[in-house]
Amino acid sequence: MKTTKSEHLKFFFIRNAVPLLFFTISALAIPLSGFSLAYLFEELLIRLSRNAFLVLSLLIPILAGMGLNFGMVLGAMAGQIGFIFVANWNIVGTQGLLLAAIISTPIAILLGWMCGIVLNKARGREMVTAFILAFFMNGVYQLVVLYLFGSVVPISNTDLVLSRGYGIRNVTNLEGMRNSLDNLIPLTLGGVGIPLATFILIGLLCLFIVWFRKTKLGQDMRATGEDLAVARSAGIRVLPTRILAIIISTVLAAYGQIIFLQTVGTMNTYNSHEQVGVFAIAAILVGGATVSKASITNVFVGIILFHLMFIVSPTAGKVLFGDAQVGEYFRVFISYGVIALALVLHAWRRQSDKDRARARFRNTSSAT
Repeated sequence: MKTTKSEHLKFFFIRNAVPLLFFTISALAIPLSGFSLAYLFEELLIRLSRNAFLVLSLLIPILAGMGLNFGMVLGAMAGQIGFIFVANWNIVGTQGLLLAAIISTPIAILLGWMCGIVLNKARGREMVTAFILAFFMNGVYQLVVLYLFGSVVPISNTDLVLSRGYGIRNVTNLEGMRNSLDNLIPLTLGGVGIPLATFILIGLLCLFIVWFRKTKLGQDMRATGEDLAVARSAGIRVLPTRILAIIISTVLAAYGQIIFLQTVGTMNTYNSHEQVGVFAIAAILVGGATVSKASITNVFVGIILFHLMFIVSPTAGKVLFGDAQVGEYFRVFISYGVIALALVLHAWRRQSDKDRARARFRNTSSAT
C-alpha cells in the first residue's frame, strides 16, 4: 500500500512536532523581545560552545538502546570534584582545566560503571532509574563535599573551606580558569569573539562519535540497542557493552561540565550539576531526537532552538505581561514540559508505526 502525499506530510509533522513548536514560539518571541540579530547570534554562539559537549555526551547511550541518560549528572559531579581539587591547589589557566579533566576521569569511570550496573538490573526502565539514581548520588556528593572535604580529604586553601574548618563553601571561585579554553585561540569576527578552541574540541568529539559508530564496538552497541536477544544470539556481550556506553557518556559529561563551568567562571558547589541532565536532554529532544534515535544534527539544532527561546522569553514575557518573571517561569515550564511532550510523542509515534505496519501486513495478506 502506497502512502499519499498528505500522509507523508502528516508523518513529517508528527515526527518533527517538537522542533516545529519551538521554532514557532521563537519566531513569535524574537520580534517582541526587540533583540538585534547580531546580539542573538553572539548569545547563541556562547551558549552553543558552552553546552554542545554536554549534549553530545547523550548520543552513545541512545545508540546502545538505553534511552536518555539522566545519569549524566554523575559525570557533572565528577567534573566539579576535579575543579575543587584544582582550585585548592591554585592551578589556573588551561593547565587547571586539563588537571581537572584528569582528576575527574577515574571518578567518572567509577560512577559510570556503577550506574551501568544498576541500569542493567532495570532493563526497559533505564531513564526513570537513572533519574532516581542521580538524586541518590546527589546526596552522596553533598555528603562528600560538605563533610569529608576538609576533614578526611585535606583542603589547604582556606578560601574554599567553611569557617567551621571542613566542608566547601557554596561558591567555588574559578576566576583563574575563566574562559581559559575559550580564549586559547583568539579569534574575532565582526566584533564577535569566537571561542575557537572550544569549537575545535566539540568538532573533535563529533568526529569521534562518527568514527565510533563505525567501529566494532559501535556496531555492537547499535545491535544491542535494536534487540538485546538478537545481539546476544550474535555473540555480543550485551550487558558489558551497555555498561561501557554509560561509562563513555559519564566521562564525556564530566568534560562537558568542565567546559561549561570555565565559561561561567564560578561554580555553585552544591547546585551547578543538578539541572545539567534536564537541560541537556530537553535540548536534544527539541532538536528532534527521540528516546531511541538521535544524531549530531539533533544536538546542534536543539541547542540553538532551546537556548534561543531561553534568551528571548523573559523580554517577550515582559512585553506581553509587563513582568519579565513570567518569561522565567515559562523557561522552567518549557524545560520540563518538552521532555514530557517528547516522551508522549515518542510513544505515539511508536504506536502509529505499529498500526501502519499491521495495516500493510493485512493489505499484503488480503492481496495474496
